[in-house]
Amino acid sequence: MSEEIRLSNIPSLSVGRIVEMLSEAYCTLIGEGLPLKTMPSVMLWGPPGVGKSQGVRQLAREIEDRTGKTVTVTDVRLLLFNPIDLRGIPTANADKTLAVWLKPQIFQMDESEDHVNILFLDEISAAPQSVQAAAYQITLDRVVGEHKLPENCIVIAAGNRTTDKSVAFKMPKALANRLLHIEVEISVDAWKEWAVRNGIHEKVTGFISFRPDALMQFQPASEELAFPTPRIWEMVSRILTCVKDDVDEVFPLIAGLTGLNIASEFRTWSRVYRELPGMEDIFSGKTVKVPKEPDCIYALVSAMTAYARTHREDMDQIRSSIVYAKHLPPDFSVMLMKDYMSLDKDYLKKLLRIPEFARWMETRGSLLNGTV
Repeated sequence: MSEEIRLSNIPSLSVGRIVEMLSEAYCTLIGEGLPLKTMPSVMLWGPPGVGKSQGVRQLAREIEDRTGKTVTVTDVRLLLFNPIDLRGIPTANADKTLAVWLKPQIFQMDESEDHVNILFLDEISAAPQSVQAAAYQITLDRVVGEHKLPENCIVIAAGNRTTDKSVAFKMPKALANRLLHIEVEISVDAWKEWAVRNGIHEKVTGFISFRPDALMQFQPASEELAFPTPRIWEMVSRILTCVKDDVDEVFPLIAGLTGLNIASEFRTWSRVYRELPGMEDIFSGKTVKVPKEPDCIYALVSAMTAYARTHREDMDQIRSSIVYAKHLPPDFSVMLMKDYMSLDKDYLKKLLRIPEFARWMETRGSLLNGTV
């Protein structure tokens, strides 16, 4: 291991902002018919579990949605490669006079015009410097030995910082100078927007709203094996969604991901769901009492958002829930409306057609702090 990588002079952005900026850049190039290599290769820095890989997948979906092209992500874990692996296997040519190199299958990409490839060089900082050196050609010249990447290929790299105490080697200056560097920062608001849109379990989103500092508790100096990160909470969500919704019953599984302390807090907090009013009653317009305890209201907002997500095309039910939201404390009403606006990419346009939402915007919209 070597000296600390200094990231103080590069931009620090949330995953959502990174996806927004890169998708705009790449879609502009595609729309103008310009080569994708016009954009330099990108290097994402951040601690384990912060969402670097997830961001690349989001970027692929965004480019697909905006261009109509099929986007394929080729995930290459450089830690598992030797320099020779990137170049391919040598073999004799037809007349046995020269050596030729067989292209590695991971670089066999669709070169058609209706396709975009993303070559994702993950864990590049964990690869030995000999392997990082082999990545020089990929990031700048877009070639691998004798093999050239197709014109429709985007190159993105990612890795941990040496200060994260993960496996990480200092990146050689010659490689660093070939890349556009961005540090991935933790943003609870950006994570929640992604979580709502992607169906992360309501108990997870509700708990993170209640305890924002629990989203990411990675400590480089800690010897703990289990700790919460955005990646870990996505795993917790899958357990609650696919295995069992009862936190008490799957508590050991959750604790094995987040660690016992956070899992215990999550279990205690999740029990407030037993005291919530029925979502069917709220969304059908029945008179329902609003809970008074803040932890219950956090859970209520999360439960309403989850119900709205599965009924987002039923605007009568959405309207009834907005009427009910008038009785929530202002901060929680704003939280719910922000979550509703995250249900779909253009859902705000549908909400604005509901008179009750339009009136809400007139009276409380200023509290959104630039969300719209």
